[in-house]
Amino acid sequence: MGRVAVLGSLNVDVVTRVTRLPRPGETVLGEAAGRFAGGKGGNQAMAARRAGADVVMIGRVGGDDAGARYVERLRRHGIRAEVPAFPDAPTGTAYITVDDAGENSIIVVPGANEMVTDESVTAATLGPGDVLLCSLEVPLHLVARAASAADRAGARVVLNLAPYAPLPRHVIALADPVVVNESEMRQLADSDLIPASLLVTFGPAGARWDGEEVSGIRLDEGDVVDTVGAGDAFCGALAAALAGGATRREALEAANRAGAEAVQWAGAQPDAAL
Repeated sequence: MGRVAVLGSLNVDVVTRVTRLPRPGETVLGEAAGRFAGGKGGNQAMAARRAGADVVMIGRVGGDDAGARYVERLRRHGIRAEVPAFPDAPTGTAYITVDDAGENSIIVVPGANEMVTDESVTAATLGPGDVLLCSLEVPLHLVARAASAADRAGARVVLNLAPYAPLPRHVIALADPVVVNESEMRQLADSDLIPASLLVTFGPAGARWDGEEVSGIRLDEGDVVDTVGAGDAFCGALAAALAGGATRREALEAANRAGAEAVQWAGAQPDAAL
């Protein structure tokens, strides 16, 4: 079984619960729900680990207590953390509002996520059978270099274009697959970038990877608690399955199950209070 290396963000999620999301210019009253471990990178690493993969997390935290607690949490769960602290910036923070239907709006302040360096990437040596999973809340030039280096080393690159941003054409072409949701799919379609392999997630309606499709998993009324991190759980489980030698169909089904499971707890990761 190969390893999964995750290059991405580590954030403290500050969550507020509201009856409904505010419209532009509107103020609504909310209830503080807590501070949780989050960030697309951290969420994906934890999901890959829950799926049984040997995981390396590549990222950066600030020189603060929140960052130290996050790194300790990763290691406690058996994740190798190539996550040095950057003393001159805070750990990244995401301000998340969740309504009674589980829908959310998110503002991310990157903080130390912008300080990830090549040294951390190089420390996670990859080779054939390994998977590099990247998302885009860290510097884009670093994602491009890491993906190219992993591909040259024979590792598989899974590229989650979230939040959407254009990457060099050759980086998009080498990913297997590029993973997007419906909104990111439209942005990708409006660009001149052409993936060789494209996986689109449709939330409760399932997902499609080139010619393979899976239907959404039906949940009982009231089961959906919080949709934050569902896409990250999908990506982490997908990478873990691929590193374990799963077929495309098997990996897609495993990812679909993980995404459905993730909406049934509060926060982007289970038991993630910081």
